Amino acid sequence: MIGALGDVVFVASADTIRTFEDFKRSSSGRWAAHAVLGKKPVSQFIGPDLDKVTFKIRFDVMYGMNPRAELNRLLEMQRSGVAVPLVIGGKALGVNLWVVTDLDQDWNTIDNKGNLLKANANITLQEYA
Repeated sequence: MIGALGDVVFVASADTIRTFEDFKRSSSGRWAAHAVLGKKPVSQFIGPDLDKVTFKIRFDVMYGMNPRAELNRLLEMQRSGVAVPLVIGGKALGVNLWVVTDLDQDWNTIDNKGNLLKANANITLQEYA
């Protein structure tokens, strides 16, 4: 097991490939600018902001998956607002849980019966505090 986002397990085995690529994590701080008469504003560090993570998952029937079912599972996660752990390499990422804030679906290949054969999901997570 490579890791997991809640119950979505990232694996690369002889039967199934469900892994991610283009994984990016961003973090920032929250700052306030206080006006001072006749001078530049004074900056104050308020605290850390919520981290964000983006990555892409490719789903392909040739790698033991049902792309439509996989996308529906991610869509349910996004629409329900459920907060889940993100684990990579056996270690939790961040100190909090994560929510799926954005999910973009690319339906790449559909057969002559309307079955989705290949798809990509672009996922954006935000730390849940």
